[in-house]
Amino acid sequence: MSTVFSVEGFRALARRRLPTMVFDYLEGGADDEKGLKRNRDAFDRWEFTPKRLVDVARRDFTSEVLGVTQALPLMAAPMGLSGAFWPKGDIALARAAQKASIPFMLSTAANASIEEVADEAGGDLWFQLYVVHPDLADQLVARALAAGYRTLVLTTDVAVNGKRERDLRSGFGLPFKYTPKVVLDGMLHPRWSLSLLAGGMPQMANFANQDANNVALQAALLSRKMDASFDWESLKRLRERWPHRLIVKGILHPADAAHCIALGADGVILSNHGGRQLDGSCSPMTTLQEIATAQPGKVLIDSGFRRGSDVVKALALGADAVLIGRPLLYGLAAAGEEGASQVLAIIRDEMDRTLANMGCAAVRDLSVDCLQPAQ
Repeated sequence: MSTVFSVEGFRALARRRLPTMVFDYLEGGADDEKGLKRNRDAFDRWEFTPKRLVDVARRDFTSEVLGVTQALPLMAAPMGLSGAFWPKGDIALARAAQKASIPFMLSTAANASIEEVADEAGGDLWFQLYVVHPDLADQLVARALAAGYRTLVLTTDVAVNGKRERDLRSGFGLPFKYTPKVVLDGMLHPRWSLSLLAGGMPQMANFANQDANNVALQAALLSRKMDASFDWESLKRLRERWPHRLIVKGILHPADAAHCIALGADGVILSNHGGRQLDGSCSPMTTLQEIATAQPGKVLIDSGFRRGSDVVKALALGADAVLIGRPLLYGLAAAGEEGASQVLAIIRDEMDRTLANMGCAAVRDLSVDCLQPAQ
C-alpha cells in the first residue's frame, strides 16, 4: 500500500477488489444520490485564510472531545456489514481505531457482536443503537452496558430505510442471493470470494439468538424496519436508563440539537447518514457553525469527509471531532486492518500539512477566523 497516497487511492483499490454489488452498497446513496455530491460540495463553500510568520515547527492535535482529552479529533463512525468487505471487519476497524488512539463506534448492524468486539479489540468502544424494536433496544443497551461500553450513540435519522436504488437493482442483502450475475461477479473478484469463503457469510451478530417467542420482535428483525414511533419521550426514557454518556446522531436542525441537550444528551452528531437516507437533506457542514455556536463543546459531525483539509474546516467551524466512515471502509476493503490504519494516517498527515501551511500550530487554535466564504 506504499503507492497509495489518498483516500481516493484506497477507494480505487476497494472498487477493484469488491464485486460490483458489494461496492455499490458501500458507495451508494439514496434516490438520485444528489446528497452524496452535496456533502462533498459543502467543503468548497469555505476557503482558508492563512496567517504567516507563525511558529508552526510543531503541530499539536490534542483535543478536548466531550470532556475527554484525545490525541486526535477523529472517530471511527458506526458502519454496518463491515464483514462484507473483509473477514471480521468490525474487529479490524476497532483495532485500527485503537492504534490511532481514537474511539470506535460499533454499529447495531455489525457483523461482530457487542461482546466479541469488547473481548477481541478493546480500546475506547462506543455502541451505536438503532431502535428496531423497543424490546430489542432494551436488550442491546443492557448488553453494551454489561460489556463495558461507556458511550451510547442513538441514531435518529432512519425512521424508514432510504431508497437505495443501487441495492434494489443488485438485490444486495443478507444473506447474499446467489443469482448467476452475482456468482459471475464473484468469480471475477477471486480475492474477495476466497476471503468470504474462508471467513464465512457475514451475519447480523447482534440480532442472533433473540427472543424466539416474541413474534413482533422477530417480524421487526426479519423486515429490518426501524421503530418509527421513537420520539422525544422515548429519548427521555433512554436517557433515564443509560447511566453514562449519551450522544444523539443524525441531527441537522438547531432546535433539535438544543432539545437533545435539554433532555440530558451529552452531545450531538450532525449527520445526514452519508447521503444514504434523505437525498434532499442539507449537508451537516451547512448547519455546523450555528449549532456549534449554540452548543459549544457538544458537537461532532460526519458525512462526506475525504481529506484532512475537510476535517480542519469542520474543526474551524466549531466541531469538536469528525467521524470518518466510508474512507475507513475503502481502506478495510483494500487491505483489512492495515488499510484502515493507513487511511487514518493519510487523513492525519493531511491535517498536519493543512495546519502548517495555514499558520496554525494547534487544532485548539482553530476558529472561524481561519476561514472565509468562497468567492
